[in-house]
Amino acid sequence: MVKHMPNQSGSDQIGRIFHAIADPTRRAIVERLVRGPAAVKALAEPLEMSLSAVMQHLQVLEDAGVIVTEKVGRVRSCRIEPEALRAAERWLGRQRTGWERQLDQLGDYLKGP
Repeated sequence: MVKHMPNQSGSDQIGRIFHAIADPTRRAIVERLVRGPAAVKALAEPLEMSLSAVMQHLQVLEDAGVIVTEKVGRVRSCRIEPEALRAAERWLGRQRTGWERQLDQLGDYLKGP
C-alpha cells in the first residue's frame, strides 16, 4: 500500500480523495459507510485481511477527508464525510462539461460544412 505519493502536493485535496477511493478495498469501506456509521471491527469483518491492514486503509481514507473516525470507550467507529465526496463530484462535473464541449466541437468538425 502506498503511504506517500511524491507527485501530490499537500494542498491537492481532490488528488488525495481520488487516491483514497482508487483502491477496491477502500471503495468497499466507503460503500459500507454510505449506509451509516460502523465500528472498525464491523468494517474489517468481511475483508480478508488483518485488522492492522484495515486500519491502514482507514487511515488513507481519513487523511483524504473521506471518513471521520472517533473513539468512544474501547470502540473506534467511522462515518462518511459527505463533503469530501461532493468536492470530487463537483470536480468531475466541471471536467465532464469540458469533455462534452470538446466532443461537440469534434462532432461539428467531422460533420463538415
